[in-house]
Amino acid sequence: MEETISLKEIYEVLKKHFLLILSIVFAAALIAAIVSYFVMTPKYEANSQFIVNQAEADPDMQYGVNEVRMNVELINTYNVIIKSPAILDQVIDELNLAYTTSELGDRIQVESAEDSQVVTVTAQDESAARAVDMANTTVEVFQEEIPDIMNVDNVSVLSTAELSENPTPVAPNPILNIAIAIVLGAMVGVGLAFLLEYLDNTITTEEDVEKQLGLPILGVISKVQDSDLRGGQVRFQPNQTKRGEYHGAQKKSV
Repeated sequence: MEETISLKEIYEVLKKHFLLILSIVFAAALIAAIVSYFVMTPKYEANSQFIVNQAEADPDMQYGVNEVRMNVELINTYNVIIKSPAILDQVIDELNLAYTTSELGDRIQVESAEDSQVVTVTAQDESAARAVDMANTTVEVFQEEIPDIMNVDNVSVLSTAELSENPTPVAPNPILNIAIAIVLGAMVGVGLAFLLEYLDNTITTEEDVEKQLGLPILGVISKVQDSDLRGGQVRFQPNQTKRGEYHGAQKKSV
């Protein structure tokens, strides 16, 4: 027989394990904050741009759409060349970097807007100054080497990376990490709450007896509270009315 759960039962489960869920959410947020602020190493980013154009234009020749399209198509080739050992090995030598060609390639991204002749070289590093040097040197080496590699001279530096007085790291993002941790903590807490409720097979209510044993309830033994003790006598008075419960008050001499 298929079991169903009502919204009221879901609410009761969440209410019962509210402190557990809250504790897991708080712990997850705290761990994310500690890792973001004290464990993860900040990374800085620097951008340098160059433009692909006609280095020498004939004044009698119109510079039309075909020339622009040809330069845009060349950009895809340039993007591959920039991250090739022919360029990155020289960057490593000039800056005396402790990275391999592959490691430096992972720290450099080359992007260009669609149908644009502008290419952006982005370098990311734990040092803001080193990120600036990596971006600028990569573009400079590429500009120097591309005439020999492809026998073309149509690359001009548009802007260079500059080191600001107070550089801001681009990673990690503590606020984002904490927000993600809170969401994941809440999911784990709620899942754990329902798992504990599912594994709990103790019988505590009349409904549990009927559900687990399939037997009807004939009566309920009242619980004696301290307030029920009056003048040396025990007074049985049920606190709430339930099906099958004895409703009369009884007195018994002690």
